[in-house]
Amino acid sequence: MVGATRGYRAFQAVNGFVLTVVVLVTLFPFVNIVARSFSGEQEIRSGQVNIWPKGFNLTTYDKVMSDAMFWTNYRNTVFYTVVATVIALVLTTCYAYVLSKRNLRGRGLLVGIAVFTMFFNGGLIPNYVLISSLGLRNTLWAIVLPNAISVFNLLVMKAFFESLPTELEEAAAVDGTGTYGTLLRIVLPLSKAVLATMLLFYAVSFWNSWFAGFLYMDRQELFPVTVYLRNLIAGATSGTDNNATSEAALQIAASIQAVTIVLIMTPIMLVYPFIQRYFVSGVMLGAVKG
Repeated sequence: MVGATRGYRAFQAVNGFVLTVVVLVTLFPFVNIVARSFSGEQEIRSGQVNIWPKGFNLTTYDKVMSDAMFWTNYRNTVFYTVVATVIALVLTTCYAYVLSKRNLRGRGLLVGIAVFTMFFNGGLIPNYVLISSLGLRNTLWAIVLPNAISVFNLLVMKAFFESLPTELEEAAAVDGTGTYGTLLRIVLPLSKAVLATMLLFYAVSFWNSWFAGFLYMDRQELFPVTVYLRNLIAGATSGTDNNATSEAALQIAASIQAVTIVLIMTPIMLVYPFIQRYFVSGVMLGAVKG
């Protein structure tokens, strides 16, 4: 018993050390970006900024936040994320609830179709041609519809619904409750953990997405803010030479990029603490059954 206790303590010590190192390595880029966003351009240019701001100033924040296009694109991202997340959550919930019924005819085929799309898709050019032919370019639906259902999220939610006691639904059916009534009144109130988890997954995915906006939209006022950031990075790294002026321009652009990244990350960081308590339980419960 003493040996086992010592072994367990050694495991805890090693495990704690490894996790601490992983956390520090993971946090360093984020802390560095925040420090750069509050640092002076001269200090950034000289490489003095690591985890603490040098030459503290808010000039870059003022510059970015005074750009009307930044706020237009930011508002677009909020709108796209809210609408896309709601639609994705509704579609995924309905599809997963159907797939969780073992007596459903054609259930295996429906599951197979979903899983098939995890490994095979039409490709970039056919997708672009399809979106264009449907007249969805420069619209919200070009961002929302192609990514409305994540198969991974679908399978997690399906497994969660399968883990719920069937007696609850049978009792509701005896009381005369229909399929939709059972889903809305019985199943969903018991599924807060997995719903919150899916909400977080979809919201983060749509918030960080930039390629769909870059590919399907050609009007700057319709871009999400991630495309705004992408254009900043592309503009800073293209067409420069080795002279001092270009190097200074790169450092100024890097400061602007850091500020933009911090402003983009802030909403998700503020929302996450309210959902985090559902996160682990939602994923674990959804993984009980395959």
